[in-house]
Amino acid sequence: QEQLVESGGGLVQAGGSLRLSCKAPRMIYSTFVGFNMGWYRQAPGKQREFVAQIDSAGSSVYADSMKGRSTISRDNSRKTIWLQMDNLRPEDTGVYYCNAVSVSGKGDYWGQGTQVTVSS
Repeated sequence: QEQLVESGGGLVQAGGSLRLSCKAPRMIYSTFVGFNMGWYRQAPGKQREFVAQIDSAGSSVYADSMKGRSTISRDNSRKTIWLQMDNLRPEDTGVYYCNAVSVSGKGDYWGQGTQVTVSS
């Protein structure tokens, strides 16, 4: 079983919305709260890039391209994070990956990714 499991991707028209989810089924609560959780994406032919990150206290940071159009959130009791994306653009197309980085530096995990396709 994977450390991180993403879901929620799909095909949407420009201007639409998607909500991605990432669960950490193998982590216990006390482990999960020790991780900063984030989303990255990779478009065809491009490098993986940062989208957003949230720490265990709920403080978040966003890539400039996603500010004002996305919201990252987490529920530590459910060991889950979400990425709500609104007003999607064709350039948001790519595979979205969930990432968990331990605050202690002892763990760095990636999910298998979920495809987001935005049509014009």
